[in-house]
Amino acid sequence: MRCRIGDLRNKQVVCVKNGGVLGYVSDIEINTQSGSVEAIVIYGKLRFFGLFGREDDIIISWNEIEVIGKETVLVSSNSEHCIKTLNDTVV
Repeated sequence: MRCRIGDLRNKQVVCVKNGGVLGYVSDIEINTQSGSVEAIVIYGKLRFFGLFGREDDIIISWNEIEVIGKETVLVSSNSEHCIKTLNDTVV
């Protein structure tokens, strides 16, 4: 499957370990020497309508991406963000 940067943008990113939604693809990181995609970036959530800035961006390494679908990107990450979404979803 071929995918353009414009197609990748705004896809929902889901952690496969817990099904938690991390956010939406906002940007990508490209290695300009090799021309390869290094990571996808999910912008941090706004704090109080953006008046207090935003949380840290989530950077998912390209090798942590499992599947890129039509509307979703599934990632398998050991980062704190997948763990945080797990703790947020536990009732």
